[in-house]
Amino acid sequence: MCHETTSVGLKKVIGSPVGTVIWDDLQETEAFFFFGQNTGCNSPRFLHPLQDAVKRGAKIVTFNPVRERGLETFVNPQNVAEMLTDQGTEMSCQYHQVRNGGDIAAITGMCKHIFDGDDAAQKDSKRVLDVDFIAQHTHGFEKFEQRVRSTNWEDVEQESGLTRQALKDAADVYISCDKVIGVYGMGLTQHKYGADNIGMFVNFLLLRGNIGRPGTGACPVRGHSNVQGQRTVGISEKPELVPLDRLAEMFGFDPPRDKGRNTVEACEGMKVGKVKGFISLGGNFVRAIPDREIMEQAWESLELDVQIATKLNRSHLINGRSAWLLPCLGRIEEDLQESGRQSICVEDSFSCIHGSTGLEKPASEHLKSELAIVAGLAKATLLPNPKVKWDEWTGDYSKVRDLIAKTYPNEFYDFNARMFQPGGFWRGNSAHERIWKTQSGKAEFTSPERLSSFGFEDRQGRYRLLTMRSNDQFNTTIYGFSDRLRGLEGPREVLLIHPDDMKKAGLEQGQRVSLIGDADDGIDRRVDGLTVTPFNMPPGCIGGYYPEMNPLVPLDHHDQLSKTPAYKSVPVRIVSQRRATGIMLRSTGDRYHIEYEWYGRTKPFKPEVLEG
Repeated sequence: MCHETTSVGLKKVIGSPVGTVIWDDLQETEAFFFFGQNTGCNSPRFLHPLQDAVKRGAKIVTFNPVRERGLETFVNPQNVAEMLTDQGTEMSCQYHQVRNGGDIAAITGMCKHIFDGDDAAQKDSKRVLDVDFIAQHTHGFEKFEQRVRSTNWEDVEQESGLTRQALKDAADVYISCDKVIGVYGMGLTQHKYGADNIGMFVNFLLLRGNIGRPGTGACPVRGHSNVQGQRTVGISEKPELVPLDRLAEMFGFDPPRDKGRNTVEACEGMKVGKVKGFISLGGNFVRAIPDREIMEQAWESLELDVQIATKLNRSHLINGRSAWLLPCLGRIEEDLQESGRQSICVEDSFSCIHGSTGLEKPASEHLKSELAIVAGLAKATLLPNPKVKWDEWTGDYSKVRDLIAKTYPNEFYDFNARMFQPGGFWRGNSAHERIWKTQSGKAEFTSPERLSSFGFEDRQGRYRLLTMRSNDQFNTTIYGFSDRLRGLEGPREVLLIHPDDMKKAGLEQGQRVSLIGDADDGIDRRVDGLTVTPFNMPPGCIGGYYPEMNPLVPLDHHDQLSKTPAYKSVPVRIVSQRRATGIMLRSTGDRYHIEYEWYGRTKPFKPEVLEG
């Protein structure tokens, strides 16, 4: 739902589905280029090595539609002097508020300036391009160069929302630095043409050989600690990513080899009744997916609905015909099994695997671990297999890790011995070593056909909605109503819009409005009761909170390559709210039906029923 665009798009161009950067690279780089990654809210621990890098002279250039405090100024909470004086480190030397969906255009502009600089350098100085690297390690450069040179600056400025000079200034930083790391988040992945965003960012890095040497690389910042690890050990809807022959040999069964379903495909299957059951290990799936109101109705037709979770959430209130909620131990809670206290492992954004042992007293003595629940379900439903030892694996998790090491010997050898070494252990990365596991055997330059990843034409009255999280939020879990890093307090039902756009639309601060989906698919999508709030957004772009805005995101509005939902650029219109008209009170026995039609709707709301 978040970084599958990385898993697919990055693998296509460099042969690795994950980032190429390791921790040591952060200490050597001379510059970071950030695109669509809100470090202050989503990965605050990353700010510490970034602050160290800035203090030693490294530069940070940021491209993001919203100005985020973490990449403007960082006050280190572990530094007493900074906390007392509120005097932190100025982080970004340049901060460019690119339009959401305009990243390809912004990178194209920088590449144009890089080519111009290389043209001038050939006459009397050192080349700007790393021509030896391009010749030896890349494929498709000529077509890419032609595409960039033939793109005019007017189109670049229009789509990116940035001036030619601003993009030249950013490119000059890139040219001046020998070692550069490119950092990105869901601001690049969650668009209709998100894979084009990834490919274009890699193009930018390849021009000067900034992948596969110390202090360089592509760094997608992922979310919680094990979002990467599940795919590493074979949990995938894509059979080609799983060592099926090896599993068949080890465990004496014939694993399924048909392609499964990703998030979008699973939801599509539920809508038409082809998906009959859903089992979730954690997460708040119904709340997090696109077309939420439509999917909540479809969810009720599931024959089986099983939620394995540490905390209650809204998805647990939307049930199939047979629904089960199985509470489980959290990662920080002590997990005692037959062999004693158990440990688990996690994989971070730098492909390092770490051990983790819970020490807190469990919330209940009856809680089971996720592993125990899964193994218990399997033992209760599957025929006995002498090679599959559910009870032994539940009693000692190290035996599971031994099997992972046996399945993936090159990456996970001595798994149990290495997982608690300082920093964990790195599972390796071919692109980091400049081994390109692509179709051509080289890193691929791509030539996007468009400057926008938005997927819709700009037109009068259509806005690009950017959905975002607050700093008091983790995924869909909202801990409070203080978005202090953006200076916002109070209810989350807000519409963030630039004052100039407010004026053009005839809106006033504090006015209540509705957002209407503008996907041209005939489906009525709407979120009401939003308070107009002036905010520093790019022209034509507006902001709102995730997951509150999810009903406006069409299920078929997703990245074309990975089907990652396009939460970062959603086509919408703004409609002023007025008083309800056509109210009717109708009595049927002890129930009263209130039917009304709201301004801007093409059909009445579903009647509300008041009992008693």
